[in-house]
Amino acid sequence: MLSQSDSDIISTLKTMDGQAKEIRHELLKICWYMRGGVTFEESAQLSPDDREMISKLVKGNLETTKKTGQPFF
Repeated sequence: MLSQSDSDIISTLKTMDGQAKEIRHELLKICWYMRGGVTFEESAQLSPDDREMISKLVKGNLETTKKTGQPFF
């Protein structure tokens, strides 16, 4: 970053900020779907692989819920 121009540094920081927001959103979704079974702090300690596996599990459960017509709360 030290060799980047000011505009490149600003662009990089904006990209990093967007990525951080996406991660926080993903963590909050995990907390919501877990219904308090996982705190935000605990979700922040999950590895990217763990978060991906949980997201796939939630997506699968949502699809099953749609197919069966059962409520997903």
